Amino acid sequence: MSKNYPRFAVVGHPNKGKSSIVSTLAHDETVQISDIPGTTTKQRSFPLQIDGEILYELIDTPGFQRARALLEWLEREEVSADRKVERVQRFVYEHREDPRFHDEIELLEPILHGAGIIYVVDGSKPYGAEYEAEMEILRWTGQPSMALINLIDDTDYVAEWKRALGHYFRLVRVFNPMEANFSQHIALLESMAQLREEWTAPVKRSIDIFTTYRKQKIADSAQLISELLAASLSYVESLSISGEEASRKEKEKMLERYKMHLRKIEEQSHRKIAETWNHSKLEKEAQLPLFQEMDLFSRESASLFGLGKKEMIVTGAAGGALTGSGVDLMLGGTSMMLGSAIGAVIGGAGALLGFNEIA
Repeated sequence: MSKNYPRFAVVGHPNKGKSSIVSTLAHDETVQISDIPGTTTKQRSFPLQIDGEILYELIDTPGFQRARALLEWLEREEVSADRKVERVQRFVYEHREDPRFHDEIELLEPILHGAGIIYVVDGSKPYGAEYEAEMEILRWTGQPSMALINLIDDTDYVAEWKRALGHYFRLVRVFNPMEANFSQHIALLESMAQLREEWTAPVKRSIDIFTTYRKQKIADSAQLISELLAASLSYVESLSISGEEASRKEKEKMLERYKMHLRKIEEQSHRKIAETWNHSKLEKEAQLPLFQEMDLFSRESASLFGLGKKEMIVTGAAGGALTGSGVDLMLGGTSMMLGSAIGAVIGGAGALLGFNEIA
């Protein structure tokens, strides 16, 4: 296959978040990410492919290990700017089997084969002159390049990093792959599209696809949430009792079964939504609701939320309308929005009855 699509080699010092950035931009959870320096030991490609077409490719690379020694070798011979890339090519050819420069060879090869450069640094650590050897080597390759400042910790040295990086790279951007929202993701792609003129169209196309794809995911998630609300608020738990009235133990048993069922369908919905957003490996720290043991229609809850009789009715009606709207959504509007209307009436009536019981 001819590689006429944009390719970007993500390079830098070890343990600066390169693999996290590759995973984010390639939408690929299989990228190996670890806090241990040197986790990535060989270059690995992650193409972004949609309907069989590769829009762009990210290449995860090992970090620089012997940048100063490499630069010293390059500078032993004085060459003009138009011959510097040939000098880098010669180094790779002569040291391909040298274990001392294994990581440098791995990261330089895709660049020498036409990949653009995304140089990643940790903006939560102070800038140091030791990075200049890495940046100078990348400049010798002559490939279009940009720098990303990743804030891994809470401290901020972005200003000094920007001053230094501006001497070596056409574009400098701040991007934290663990916290970036959709707009920041798109802004980064737009910056990548500027690195080379012929890359603009395919990267812009990927932006259009991502935007459409995200809208569909939001709609799918809303559908799942509406189904969860409808199922939760309409669920009824029943229990056969031994006498005319349920004992306290029987009531507690039924209540626990009711809660377990609601937890189950909520967990199922969480999982489906995570899958919708391609977060199959998402680990969630569950937190019990603050007011789990509080009856919505008790004096305690009414007092706590400052709700009077009118407010309770409005709240109940809104909740009922929300449930009914879930039905309307599932029917695609063919219910003429009767679901919302009926739900509001039932919810408001329920709130009125509940409030009257505690008033």
